Amino acid sequence: MADGIPTHLGFIVDGNRRWAKERGLPTLEGHRKGMDLVEKVAEKCFKAGVRHASFYVFSTENWERSTEEVSYLMKMVTASVKRLVKRCLKNDVKLIILGSRNRLDEEIIDAIKMAESDTVECQGGTLGLCFNYGGRQEIIDAANAVEGKITEEKLSSALYHPEIPDLDMIVRTSGEQRISGFMLWRAAYSELLFVNKYWPEITMPDINSILKEYARRNRRFGK
Repeated sequence: MADGIPTHLGFIVDGNRRWAKERGLPTLEGHRKGMDLVEKVAEKCFKAGVRHASFYVFSTENWERSTEEVSYLMKMVTASVKRLVKRCLKNDVKLIILGSRNRLDEEIIDAIKMAESDTVECQGGTLGLCFNYGGRQEIIDAANAVEGKITEEKLSSALYHPEIPDLDMIVRTSGEQRISGFMLWRAAYSELLFVNKYWPEITMPDINSILKEYARRNRRFGK
């Protein structure tokens, strides 16, 4: 952290479906609008000095939604990842996808591998998409990967993309006040901010306000 700017800012992008419903739009339109906003918010964060911006876009629990919605989300995220590569390369941003590969088809897995490989040398910031992600599952997977006695250091090094630091602040939109398993290990000392707006309603001035709020916080880390 430098000059009150968070190193790692996380977003729980909640409210896409409710935003669409209140406007008489198809649920899927809410997801499309929300995904488009991820790109804009990430770019805004990086320009402000944030080094890592992570977005919770599809949880392991989301498989319980309708077949039509899940199918659309799979196709949308696959297309978005492919599109994001070009934008990330242009802006020198590394793209990573955190989550389990279980239940994903080969097209999505191939798109993820290509996106991460193509942007691995970028240094202008790291955009993380938490996709098919569950906080408990990440810890279980890390624990199963550790050899011998589990320590904090060993477990940290076995997380999805262990190079990503702890969260400095978690922002959840839609007015809901919970973290829903988002990066549980990295959230240990995260500041929490709950915004009473649906994700598709978030504007760039809102991001400015979020960063100002973070700068006002007094982080003591238990001291």
